[in-house]
Amino acid sequence: MGCQEVHAVTLFAFVCGTASVSGLFAATLLPQWRQMKLYTFNRNEKNLTVSMGLWVKCTRLEWSRECMIYDRDWYASVDQLDIRILQFALPFSILTAASGLILCLIGICNTTFTTNMPSLKLAKCLVNSAGCHLVAGMLFCLAGVMSVTPSAWVILYNSILNSKYGPYFTFDIAVFVAIGSSGGMFFTAALLFAWYCNCKSLTSSYWQPLYSHIPNMPNYIPPSYSSQAHMSPIEIDFPVTYTV
Repeated sequence: MGCQEVHAVTLFAFVCGTASVSGLFAATLLPQWRQMKLYTFNRNEKNLTVSMGLWVKCTRLEWSRECMIYDRDWYASVDQLDIRILQFALPFSILTAASGLILCLIGICNTTFTTNMPSLKLAKCLVNSAGCHLVAGMLFCLAGVMSVTPSAWVILYNSILNSKYGPYFTFDIAVFVAIGSSGGMFFTAALLFAWYCNCKSLTSSYWQPLYSHIPNMPNYIPPSYSSQAHMSPIEIDFPVTYTV
């Protein structure tokens, strides 16, 4: 496949990247990152379930979906290290992946709307689509690492809390959404790298036009000299003065 054409792999990578960013954004807002069960031995009272998110915390009766206590200031008083790290890591991951989406879109638009013979004034402003997809793939890899590492750490940190306080903590659905979205980012990066590897034979640099020379510009052909012209002697007369 040629780099000057739009292919399904780049469009599919853009769709996967968009879905991954949307999923990670949803996981960031979900209040179901960790659950804590509070049991009571009093038959007149019911057990409680505390759902912890990155920004809010919901306390409800067991097997109930309505929040009795909705703590909107939970983001400022978080006392769990993994959730505190996620508050910083996931927004940065979303911004990094969004930057990769913009670069991917620029590369797709460049191969779609760029003519085969651009004008001389626009030739210096063209962007190499392969370079856009290469950098976009790197950004998606970075975003995936920033999101999957702290998300997977939540699972490990749950076992630490359970060994310290008892079997009251479990990780919730937001962990799976975040890890799945991170996997989608790695898959998007793989698609973009595959497209770039197909176009790496280009001689132009990453951020230069795909054309080896500017179109419509006449090539300079040096004049040819005959062998007789190279062998002909050159005589120069120098004035000579005599002094007595």
